[in-house]
Amino acid sequence: MKFSYAMLPDYPLHESLAAIELADQLGFHAVYAADETWHKDMWQLFAAAAGRTRTIRFGPSLSPVTLREPTLIAQAAATLDELTGGRAECVISSGNFGLLAQYCVDWTTTKPLSRVREAHRVMRTFLDEGAITHVGEFFNYRGLFTFARPVQRHLPLMLGAMRGPKSFQAAGEISDGVHHALSYTRSAYDYVVENVRIGAERAGKDWKSLDLGAWVVFATGPDADAARQAARAMVGLYASSMPAEQLERNGVDPDSLRDIIAAVGTGDLQRAYDLTPPELADKLSISGTPQECADKLRSEVAAAGMNHAILAITDSALVNAFTGMELPKVAGVKEQLRLIHDEIMPAFSGSASGA
Repeated sequence: MKFSYAMLPDYPLHESLAAIELADQLGFHAVYAADETWHKDMWQLFAAAAGRTRTIRFGPSLSPVTLREPTLIAQAAATLDELTGGRAECVISSGNFGLLAQYCVDWTTTKPLSRVREAHRVMRTFLDEGAITHVGEFFNYRGLFTFARPVQRHLPLMLGAMRGPKSFQAAGEISDGVHHALSYTRSAYDYVVENVRIGAERAGKDWKSLDLGAWVVFATGPDADAARQAARAMVGLYASSMPAEQLERNGVDPDSLRDIIAAVGTGDLQRAYDLTPPELADKLSISGTPQECADKLRSEVAAAGMNHAILAITDSALVNAFTGMELPKVAGVKEQLRLIHDEIMPAFSGSASGA
């Protein structure tokens, strides 16, 4: 099991850089951030972090091909790869439906999976060859070229997927893996792995060789109740982007979230927190003591065949930025990174170089 840090780049930049440096020192596999307008620009942040780190990998998880042109994502990834000496990778999808709505884009009219498939083909060609001529349904180029060339012979390019099954199968078939966000049960991950396997076998690939990433809301610390409070404060925000099928695979009735999602939609995250019962937060996060978090990662995620834990660490500063709530007993990002390294990574043999 590889361990990576998924950050929301919403902290003061010097704090984000310090957290990335620590994750590098502790042997985390990668640091990821969402390539979304809501946050500070992850490409510039990671470029600034490149020279301060030695081994940690960088990339968007994920970058939206509906809003950002695929050749420009490839150009940015190749440039980051040169800056880091070959430590860049990239996860793409159609994008966050909530963000698309704010751009007045109706995702149901965008043919999201077909668009992502074609974008992947475009990016793979542009990354590998540095030039492209292509006539497609969504993207067209005539002799386009770039001097932005990756250092790696093959820069990893994965798909982000939540709903399935076709998106998971596509990831197994055409890409280097899948990053699946916001699932927490063995049955949900069994569903992911089974469909990735179908796609990989269709392409004659070994599914176990792919990057199978579980992106989860995460909070840990010596005070289990405080960690669960932090996760609870963010669950409504994230759950609002989960399709009904995915909620059901995680044992949650979509109708039970109606009022919570309505509160998120109006920006009232305090009310969303009040409406989120602790048992729902437990279902839709990995939180608690390091031992409790390790146990859930092992039984619900790793047991299904997922090989990459991507931990969206939630601390009091992040909760305060989104909700205005004060949770002083919650461990900070740096403390949580150290606890993951010291008490969670060792529970997984071969989990990371720093374990």
